[in-house]
Amino acid sequence: MVSQQLLSKIATNDKHGENSPYFDGWKAYDRNPFHPTKNPQGVIQMGLAENQLCFDLIEEWIRNNPRASICTPEGVHQFRNIANFQDYHGLREFTNEMANFMSKVRGGRVKFDPDRILMSGGATGANELIMFCLADPGDAFMIPTPFYPGFVRDLCWRTGVQIIPVHCDSSNNFKITREALEVAYKKAKEDNINVKGLIITNPSNPLGTTLDKDTLKSLVNFINEKNIHLVCDEIYAATVFSSPSYVSVAEVIQEMEHCKRDLIHVIYSLSKDMGFPGFRVGIVYSFNDEVVNCGRKMSSFGLVSTQTQHMLASMFSDEKFVTRFLSENSRRLEQRHEKFMKGLEEVNITRFPSNAGLFCWMNLKSLLEEPSFEAELKLWRVIIHEVKLNVSPGSSFNCSEPGWFRVCFANMDDETVDVALNRIRAFVGKETKKSVGFKRWQPNLRLSFSSRIFDESVMSPHSPIPTSPLVGAN
Repeated sequence: MVSQQLLSKIATNDKHGENSPYFDGWKAYDRNPFHPTKNPQGVIQMGLAENQLCFDLIEEWIRNNPRASICTPEGVHQFRNIANFQDYHGLREFTNEMANFMSKVRGGRVKFDPDRILMSGGATGANELIMFCLADPGDAFMIPTPFYPGFVRDLCWRTGVQIIPVHCDSSNNFKITREALEVAYKKAKEDNINVKGLIITNPSNPLGTTLDKDTLKSLVNFINEKNIHLVCDEIYAATVFSSPSYVSVAEVIQEMEHCKRDLIHVIYSLSKDMGFPGFRVGIVYSFNDEVVNCGRKMSSFGLVSTQTQHMLASMFSDEKFVTRFLSENSRRLEQRHEKFMKGLEEVNITRFPSNAGLFCWMNLKSLLEEPSFEAELKLWRVIIHEVKLNVSPGSSFNCSEPGWFRVCFANMDDETVDVALNRIRAFVGKETKKSVGFKRWQPNLRLSFSSRIFDESVMSPHSPIPTSPLVGAN
């Protein structure tokens, strides 16, 4: 107790996310990680939204471009220049190529200004950076549900900002409605909460869907009328694998005559689209000059290393490679998505229709003993401990309906997917239920549920988790 009093409230508050169902699942994986030969009965990591499907293309490019690295005989002549102290603006070649890459990901329908690109340590750092720029402690941002649980940590832990859920449900496919926005906004005002903005994720995590142009225009109109900010998390922009095609908020505001552009901000990273969470490349792109100026000063706390900038600038300048990568990434994601969906359909598991992302939103309501979140968490414990799959309960995403689970499918090879699907078949298949019965699958693993926060990039599915899961958090 005495030692805790010597620490700050920020350091000791409970919003860091380590005490959560998510991390209990990761710890279960850590104790017994799956390996196809060394531990075939271990826990399979399906709670990690990581994209490993195109690593071979990256590795091939690296082998063919040794000059991109300062750690090779071909590239070492750049060592002294790259190792020197870097400017807050970043390497000019990096910001130029980053702006071009962001445009290419969005179909070339919108151009990005390199001078508006702010660097940060991954999307986590970018989210916190924009909060520090836009809000004071006690201010709030509205977020439609279900939403990424790590937002509670990213946006709130050190900033003191609040989250106001905007409740959406499956009755209208979790669509963000003007009515739901108004209800949440009005309730906040009645509670004397200062609403500073709205945060959306497009494509959605965990739904794996993209927002259409009309919905985006409606959201822009809403924040314009209320004179509040709109922060658009677009970190899954290049994971769209089927129609409808992706539409960025940057594209939408080009078509709107009366739009307060200085209220619009985009969050981006390379963790999902390129599969580079370890590179810690987070981007804030703001249409607000003051935010750009202030954010650039704050970015000194989380700049991307010049070595990483140097390599990526070279990679993204290779238009032939980028075009091939984006196309092949989309194709492989669609292929993996179809493989996994067919496996679920074989045992009559329904899922939310999706066209993007590294995961699916799986409906297991029929397996709940009763329609409650307690039953959802009980089933979740069974899936982790008995079925040995680390999936993510919908309640952790602030979903208002029990029985939904997010399951990731892009962080493993095809053989591991087959093992996971076989385990699911054994658990919910008709023959299993007839001969064994659901009552036999009783959990005996004690897990804590004191928080609903999670980090997507604590570890790879092949690496041990640190003693504190947040050591490697983004």
